[in-house]
Amino acid sequence: MEKRGYWVGFNLVRGIGAVRMQQLIDYFGDVERAWFGSFQAYRQAGLSEKLSERIIEIRNQFNLDKYIDTLARQNIKILIKDDPDYPRYLREIQQPPPVIYVRGNFVVEDDWAVAIVGTRRVTHYGQQIAEQFAKTLAEHHITVVSGLARGVDGIAHQAAINAGGRSIAVLGSGVDKIYPPEHKLLAQKMMDHGAIISDYPPGTPPESSNFPPRNRIISGLSRAVIVIEAGIKSGALITADFAVDQGREVYAVPGNINSIQSKGTNQLIQNGARPLTDIRDLLTDLQVELIHEHQEFRKQSPSGKTESVLYSVLNDQPIHVDEIIQKAALSVSEVTAQLTVMELKGMVRHVGGMKYIKISEAGEDYQT
Repeated sequence: MEKRGYWVGFNLVRGIGAVRMQQLIDYFGDVERAWFGSFQAYRQAGLSEKLSERIIEIRNQFNLDKYIDTLARQNIKILIKDDPDYPRYLREIQQPPPVIYVRGNFVVEDDWAVAIVGTRRVTHYGQQIAEQFAKTLAEHHITVVSGLARGVDGIAHQAAINAGGRSIAVLGSGVDKIYPPEHKLLAQKMMDHGAIISDYPPGTPPESSNFPPRNRIISGLSRAVIVIEAGIKSGALITADFAVDQGREVYAVPGNINSIQSKGTNQLIQNGARPLTDIRDLLTDLQVELIHEHQEFRKQSPSGKTESVLYSVLNDQPIHVDEIIQKAALSVSEVTAQLTVMELKGMVRHVGGMKYIKISEAGEDYQT
């Protein structure tokens, strides 16, 4: 069984998240040894009796290879945090989800993403702002991230898709359990123009306790978070808190001081969030011209011997820059400078730890 199978196995154990997974890896050394641990070893690693028993129960009940094959037939992809396709900015947060399930696709452009969140009980004012902001972001090739909930979330997703952009929804259920049910058609459109993702295994129902934790993924995928309208106890404020912890910029739309739906956003502004009255301010902060340069680079044909050599050295598995230098027989300065240009072109991606991968879609038209 591939390594991802063991990660999926642990993901099926309710109560095993990023923190406890790290405990297990620290104790056992790797995920395979952790998966085949004994009850006593799990207890020594710091797990409770109940959790230790649950791991062994799942291990004995599930044929993980068959389970993964079943998901593949349902067009559900599995990404573990070491995968090259795992979202770049999500990987950088503290305790990223070890496993995410995906219907749809991530593309390089999704590195430029902004979250739009807010109340389910959206006012006409909030609806107008959510539509306007999402449309403008989409027109500037910025992916819109939200939670597919009623109200602001659904409006933002729909507006981005309608504008020809991309959108990503993070669910508080399995990716096969679309909630609310009236958003099933919207979710289907997003699978064609973005992705539906979750760190909960397929089959997980949309329980209320699932939603607050998933908000860390919404902010983790994004370069900034915009709160359109939110009551004082809105879940959107949880997303804003996660964003601050993750070092993301938080923007809030000022609202009527007498409106219940604006009390949360106005409080965010009082607490230091940036008031957003014109989406162009955010575009300026994001240096949107860099996004357009990125798009133009991707349209250019690959050229130059150095680029050709580096592209032939790279593949879809992460390679350290030292190994690239050695295999390419080029200087450090030549390699680092060219990799920067190739990343702008969307030909390669830096996946952390001084490691790079080849972007397969860039290779389709590449001629050496």
